[in-house]
Amino acid sequence: MKFNPCVAGQCTTEGTHCEGCGRTHEEIAETKRLVMALVGFAQRQGYENIEDFSTFVGKSVLSKLRNPS
Repeated sequence: MKFNPCVAGQCTTEGTHCEGCGRTHEEIAETKRLVMALVGFAQRQGYENIEDFSTFVGKSVLSKLRNPS
């Protein structure tokens, strides 16, 4: 399955899938929860360099997906 990000202005809440991105509403909600958990963590830590944190998280996720251990 290929990930499709939300399409601004085309999101729908009817049915089981968003007509804008094609993802299930359950997948969209879980993604939002994951993102908000990371945002909350960064805020609690008081990080001033949020770009560095975001880049680190993205690279870490890619590394773990490509080389699971």
